[in-house]
Amino acid sequence: MIRGFPPRPRVRPTQILHVEDNPADVELLHEALSPFPRLCVTAVSNGAEALEYLRHQNGYANAPTPDVILLDLDLPVVDGRRVLAEVKADAALRVIPVIVLSGSTAPDDLFCAYSLGANAYVPKPMRLRQLRRVVRAIYQFWCVTVARPGAR
Repeated sequence: MIRGFPPRPRVRPTQILHVEDNPADVELLHEALSPFPRLCVTAVSNGAEALEYLRHQNGYANAPTPDVILLDLDLPVVDGRRVLAEVKADAALRVIPVIVLSGSTAPDDLFCAYSLGANAYVPKPMRLRQLRRVVRAIYQFWCVTVARPGAR
């Protein structure tokens, strides 16, 4: 501690919920996020599991509330569109930024996602270098630059 300055408050890690059914995409995104400090990334593989996590149900009673959700649209069990709609309809969850990270660039998918309240829609890059660039931009903006409710 430097004399005359109060100790810095303890900063909790930024919690990211990654909702993706493709294990290879999960691994690539987590590898791309690994260089960034103070991140805790949790992956779930379908929409039903994402909703259980967010609602602290079943095995997720002690799960931290995410600061950011990275959401694929085409998910098994419960579709990403429905997850997005339910998150944005829930007063306790709607403040969480939801970034749709999808392989689709179809205008209908973009329109649907934004209509349901997505905070951003990012097409999934096909190359690792591009993915790293996109992930860096997401991290810099959503985890560093913006002020979020509950962030310390």
